[in-house]
Amino acid sequence: MTPPDPESPSRRLRIDVHVEAAQFGAALANDVRLGFAATPKQIPPKYFYDDVGSELFERITQQPEYYPARAERRLLEMVAADLMARLRPIELVELGSGSSSKTRILLGAASAPDHLQLYVPFDVSEGIVRESAKKLVNEYPYLSVHGVIGDFESDLPKIPAPGGARLVLFLGSTIGNLHPPQRHVFLERIREVIGPHGHALVGMDLVKERSAVERAYDDAAGVTAAFNRNLLRVINRELDADFVPEAFDHVALFNAVESRIEMHLEAREAQFVKVGALGMDVHLRSGERIWTEASYKFSRAAAERSFADAGLALADWFTTSEPSELFGLALVTTA
Repeated sequence: MTPPDPESPSRRLRIDVHVEAAQFGAALANDVRLGFAATPKQIPPKYFYDDVGSELFERITQQPEYYPARAERRLLEMVAADLMARLRPIELVELGSGSSSKTRILLGAASAPDHLQLYVPFDVSEGIVRESAKKLVNEYPYLSVHGVIGDFESDLPKIPAPGGARLVLFLGSTIGNLHPPQRHVFLERIREVIGPHGHALVGMDLVKERSAVERAYDDAAGVTAAFNRNLLRVINRELDADFVPEAFDHVALFNAVESRIEMHLEAREAQFVKVGALGMDVHLRSGERIWTEASYKFSRAAAERSFADAGLALADWFTTSEPSELFGLALVTTA
């Protein structure tokens, strides 16, 4: 691979868009039709992340209650230099890249300019990928950026094939948003993205005291509540619906049996909502909930089982130690 020209940032930047507005709208329409017919009513969390939702999530990570972002950053700062020097990846691929803020810890490792050539941010939000990619090619003159705008469920094959040793990043405990059957399929797909000589670094929120988890998903400033309600604004905009987001309470509760936090939107009173693009009327009783997200919490043993079931091997495991094991980073490779 030819080293990038440090004098020409624009030549080191490429963005591929695989999620068109019509495709996004069709997928949302199908999920809304099926989700509002289900019991309980539910919408997949991937629709949180329009440009507004992505910005709100960045604000969530800055809230004092949201320990996962701080704990994961501390871990990355502890392991980045050794990990990059040991693996010496030519490529970094980040799934759900957002603003790429934590990625800068790896990009700034001392050894990175000696071996790293390409960063591939993959995200559904085109605006935030374009913005962060432009910044990165200016900040890191050794780096080319090839952004891919796509959907986890259908567009992972659009990520360029490995051109050498690759490290795939799946940070932010996003793996916990997938129910076990979905997680298994997703991890099998990640094997293809990793390639035969690569690794993946996966952020995993760990099992801990219930109140700490619930506070993290219901911050006092109400940013997570705004993030949750924004999902209704997405439906209003894309499907000509007339939800009133402020008529719903944000609810976050821990399901100990399933080891997951659940986020819901709860109707404050009985409501009749029209979804014009679907010719659909939705009736919600007072107190009825729309389930919008699950976030599973893991032990090391549970994480290792999930990886093994998908043909991945746990190569290393990093956790915080103070004040307790809040968060884990799993380094995996193809088994």
